[in-house]
Amino acid sequence: MIKLDILAFGAHPDDVELGAGGTIALEVANGKKVGIIDLTRGELGSRGNADIRDKEAIESARILGVEMRLNLGLRDGFFLDSEVNQLEVIKWIRYFKPEVVLCNVVSDRHPDHAKGSKLVSTACFLSGLRKIETHYEGIEQQEWRPKAVYHYIQDHYHKPDFVVDVEKFVDQKLSAIGAFKSQFYTLDQDQNEPQTLISTKAFMDFVEARGFDFGRPINSRFGEGFLIERSIGVDSIFDIK
Repeated sequence: MIKLDILAFGAHPDDVELGAGGTIALEVANGKKVGIIDLTRGELGSRGNADIRDKEAIESARILGVEMRLNLGLRDGFFLDSEVNQLEVIKWIRYFKPEVVLCNVVSDRHPDHAKGSKLVSTACFLSGLRKIETHYEGIEQQEWRPKAVYHYIQDHYHKPDFVVDVEKFVDQKLSAIGAFKSQFYTLDQDQNEPQTLISTKAFMDFVEARGFDFGRPINSRFGEGFLIERSIGVDSIFDIK
């Protein structure tokens, strides 16, 4: 068992990279143990297929330097915030015991993002209830509730509750996104695949522009924005950038 500092969830492979890839790279560089769990294999995506995306996810995880990445294999497009799925997510939260959980934004262009957000957020709370029983390899697990749940911002604009300065990790974030060659724009992309919103150069320009936009108010060239579920406390007002 790897005790993680941060466990990042995404409804699809590449969600985490798009919304929080820079933050993950930053915290790995700071010595934190980080893991990624994808809820689905993204099998309904117009480009590529689930097997290709599995391989791309492994490469992206290598680029970010995370401790582990796994896929829960829920149904892309059709998974629900159900008891069965909540218990599956709870099992992994209790297994890895993260201090912080990152997950999809609360509402977005793709409906799976909102569903994934609610599923993970609910599971984080329920994971702290000792009367909910889960088992791993036949052994009953102890309750565990992360200290914080933060929602990374993806396609739709949300005013962030806080921004992480990831200026030094822009290239690593973009490389991790670029590992998903079946999904995003590359100079040598397969012209036999259908063109989609995210397979265009314009989308990659948007990703960079969003980072510039979030970074500007904190005097950084690039930032990643997050929404919170509770108030954040600081030891001093001078800790705020």
